[in-house]
Amino acid sequence: MRETLAILFLLFAALSLEAAEFRGRIIDADTEQPLAARIYLQSESGEWLFVNSAETEGSALPYREQWVPQPDSVELHTTVSAHPFKIDLPAGNYSLTIERGKEYTPLQAELTIGDKPVEKTYRLKRWIDLAARGWYSGETHVHRRIVELPNVMRAEDLNVAFPVTFWTVSGAKAPDQEPSPLRRQGPSPFGPREDRGTEPIYLDASHVIVPRNTEYEIFSLGQDRHVLGAIFLLNHRSKFTATAPPIAEIAKQAHAEGALLDLDKHSWPWSMMLVPVAKVDLFELSNNSVWKTRFGFKRSQVPPAEWMNIEYESPEVFTEWGWLNFGWEVYYALLNCGFDLAPTAGTASGVHPVPLGYSRVYVRPGKQFNLSDWLAGLRDGKSFVTTGPMLFATVNGKHPGERFTFEKQSEQDFQLQIEALGEKPISSVEILVNGQVVESIVPKPDRTTSGAWRASFSSKVSLGDSGWIAVRSFEEQPDGRKRFAHTAPWYVAMANRPRTPRREQVEYFIDLMHAEIARNRPVLSQEALAEFEQALHIYQKIRERTP
Repeated sequence: MRETLAILFLLFAALSLEAAEFRGRIIDADTEQPLAARIYLQSESGEWLFVNSAETEGSALPYREQWVPQPDSVELHTTVSAHPFKIDLPAGNYSLTIERGKEYTPLQAELTIGDKPVEKTYRLKRWIDLAARGWYSGETHVHRRIVELPNVMRAEDLNVAFPVTFWTVSGAKAPDQEPSPLRRQGPSPFGPREDRGTEPIYLDASHVIVPRNTEYEIFSLGQDRHVLGAIFLLNHRSKFTATAPPIAEIAKQAHAEGALLDLDKHSWPWSMMLVPVAKVDLFELSNNSVWKTRFGFKRSQVPPAEWMNIEYESPEVFTEWGWLNFGWEVYYALLNCGFDLAPTAGTASGVHPVPLGYSRVYVRPGKQFNLSDWLAGLRDGKSFVTTGPMLFATVNGKHPGERFTFEKQSEQDFQLQIEALGEKPISSVEILVNGQVVESIVPKPDRTTSGAWRASFSSKVSLGDSGWIAVRSFEEQPDGRKRFAHTAPWYVAMANRPRTPRREQVEYFIDLMHAEIARNRPVLSQEALAEFEQALHIYQKIRERTP
């Protein structure tokens, strides 16, 4: 009898744990058209689950990449094509979150599974349409394989992506397509990186992969660990066979091929040498240390200056806000020195726990998307960078990237029109002149018909010498973190006078170059060391014109 009861109990337990199929589809709440999206599914016990496509022509890609383990920073999701998805689930309660890029309001739902199949339709609401305004998004630091991107770019509604095709992490090795030795989980499930040539790969009329890009990320020189840092060559023609350092001739060749050079991070030891020597084009205002999940990389090999007033969690350990400000203060100082760096954004999705395009740059090529115009707009700073909110501003009726030239030096007034929007209310908007906040506005936003929070206002600033203007906005999150948007600069040139940094700004760069020359002298070739000495000389010449 006892044996019979035990068997019946086991049978009942097995039946109760049988999975039922959950099937879902995602549509646009207004058009009812099917949407690709990113899905987070978690059981009541905390287990992360990955859905599958319910149709053979559909696709579903699980994302688990985290090359540097950080248990407190978790990013586990599935990007699904615009087809129904499915998963078999044991009876129980589940939480579901669906997101799509930056322009749709995230959807959160609770899901209860019993012993019968469950089928649901989820409607994502668009809170803003950037393409309708003539703005298109991109990301310049992408480690996803090209084979992944048709699925992921559509799920994130990212218009332009620059996947790393060739990569090296050694100063003794030219970039290639081999698996990176940095990956700790073994080979990528999507295979090696591919070289698809130089022609853009269009997914549709406004979503395109720029397929040939190279990263020099120097962690060692031969067998010896010696960190210099990273730089990206974007949209070049030939395969680069030179090792770095030195870098100047590589940069010269890349520029000759029409490529853009992206600095990656401000905190690498060689970054401030690269700006004047390699003639870098792009600066990542939001870089691969900025994640949707908990902020992880909290230290820098290059210390900030005291005048930057950086926020720390503990000695030498940044808060997320401190990290962002560190990068911005470096960017402002470089602009003041006369380096016309356009802002961009990168995540290193494919390496770090972050969705593709979590940080992105919006470029305004015009009402119709055109890749050549978009690339030119990226280079010229016709753009803004965002981790969430949207920011539209004009100075004297002109969009970011405009250059105002005056033959004589005189006080000039500039009229600003600003429209700041967010999926959550905008907490503040700041106007910058030469990196200094000259006005901080706490807006009183109104709710739009699409559910966005919108604040619109005008302001005026004055400049009496060559300089630049920019605008940034912030959106407070329930957990106390901030999402931001930041425009590219508007430049003002008077009487052919160069922009002048504060003395402490240029002396910060000079001190960095002295430190790097001393650190690198025992290990770098004379040709490579000369590039740091060249950068030092350039900064010293800039100092000569500072008060």
